Amino acid sequence: MNQKELIYLIPYAGSLGVSLGILVYVWIRRGAQGATAFFWYLFGQTLYIAGNILEMTAFDLPGKLFWESFQWVAASLPLVAFPVFAIRYTEYKLKYFRKLFAASLLVPVLFSLAIITDKFHHLFYLHPQVLQNEVFSALVYDYSPIFIIYSIYFYFIAAVGSAFLVRRMVQPHTLYRAQLTFILVGLLLPIVGSFLSLAGISLNSQRDASPFTATLGNFLLAWGFYRFRLFDVLPVARDRVFEAMVEPVVILDNNNMVVDANSSMLALLGKKSNDIIGESAKQIFADFPIPIKQYMQASYARAEATFVIGGIHVYYELTVWPLYNERKEMTGRIYISHDITAQKELERELRNLNSELEDRVRARTWELAEAYDTTLEGWARALELRDKETEGHSRRVTETTLKIALAMNISDEDLEHIRRGAILHDIGKMSIPDEILHKPDKLTDEERNIIKEHPDTAYKLLSPIPFLKKALEIPYSHHEKWDGTGYPQGLHGEEIPLAARIFAIADVWDALGSNRSYNQAWPREKIIAYFIEEAGKHFDPNIINLFLELTEKGEV
Repeated sequence: MNQKELIYLIPYAGSLGVSLGILVYVWIRRGAQGATAFFWYLFGQTLYIAGNILEMTAFDLPGKLFWESFQWVAASLPLVAFPVFAIRYTEYKLKYFRKLFAASLLVPVLFSLAIITDKFHHLFYLHPQVLQNEVFSALVYDYSPIFIIYSIYFYFIAAVGSAFLVRRMVQPHTLYRAQLTFILVGLLLPIVGSFLSLAGISLNSQRDASPFTATLGNFLLAWGFYRFRLFDVLPVARDRVFEAMVEPVVILDNNNMVVDANSSMLALLGKKSNDIIGESAKQIFADFPIPIKQYMQASYARAEATFVIGGIHVYYELTVWPLYNERKEMTGRIYISHDITAQKELERELRNLNSELEDRVRARTWELAEAYDTTLEGWARALELRDKETEGHSRRVTETTLKIALAMNISDEDLEHIRRGAILHDIGKMSIPDEILHKPDKLTDEERNIIKEHPDTAYKLLSPIPFLKKALEIPYSHHEKWDGTGYPQGLHGEEIPLAARIFAIADVWDALGSNRSYNQAWPREKIIAYFIEEAGKHFDPNIINLFLELTEKGEV
């Protein structure tokens, strides 16, 4: 083969190379919808181009006739695969698809068998001869009527497959339209080449223009695979999604006529599509449990409905959305009914479980609180047993403190913290040695300082217990004074916790009114006079005023 012949074959070899490249690309993505049928289409086209090259380079008539027949047989593969690809890729639902596919094989198979055996009956190649051209010799013959009939059948099948693709080009997304355009043009160009050949129009010295048009078509397909991600991002047929929805769906036009309904809605209605399409929605849904008829004038709506089937409550959520055309005009409404029975049942179970848990937590909290209170009272009792002179003191000051707090309209929750703090107010004295705690004589300064440590001791003892965090305000701060001269922190005014300010009054009231080894009980009038004098010094003046009102009423 000389240099001129090699140069002449370059376009054909390039066309074959592009076909093989696309063939490998599609094989890798053969799991995508329509990719397998597209592979067989390309495989047939690749064989056709290879047969064309071999027929071109053959020298004698028998060799050229053999490879010409090979091309016709190879062209039968795209003829069968093209409509299958179009149907699969567009997800078009075709009745009796398998039977129609089997029938579509009949003509190509019979034609292929007949053309292979042409040397026995000579029905296809009429007056074949080899003509010498500038580079390679060319096979020429007259087309028999069988060729013409088969070609018409070929173009008919191509038109059917193209119609499926064109039908899907109404997809609203530009990417999908671009994909389908590239596929359609890439597939139709070889068909145009074969038509030119039948019409006797040649693009070069060879009779068949198909290899050139196939090359151009393959370049377009290759660009489409790269630019628009063919077989990577695939269009999904809306009718398939519509039918696959588990939720019952119906579409009404602006006149409330039924336009479409999926199989779930038909099953719920117990009707066939022919029974409802084109009918008035008011009649179709007159006795329907889901309230579609109540929302026939609404653009947007969401509502719930419940009804009983077989003694079981069924819940549905109806959603209404408007549909618009390309001019943004509303053309109808879509009604989606979502079964929320399982959700409602779950919500009911969760409410019951939550209520049960709340009851358990409440009971457990009460048990724990009771246990804590019993422990606190035990501590207070232990302290009173150690100091006989203060026996009953904790109970009395607790009662007085709560009376003052109630008069101040303090919440029940805070009253409970105040009660616990009052019971534990002197718990820090457990660290004071007996000889100091029971000393009948006057205390020394050193001993008095040890006594003053009991609020800090109470803080160290109780602060690690989260349950007593609020109650700790009284044991820790009940010796603070309004003018800031108290201990242990030297707090001033409202810096002192409210509970501690209330308790300080009750504590001093009981201490001055009780007999002790180091102090005789004061008369009531003297104590009241002392409280008036200490208002704004030792005590919160506002609480003192309230307390004095309670004493006048005899409530303390």
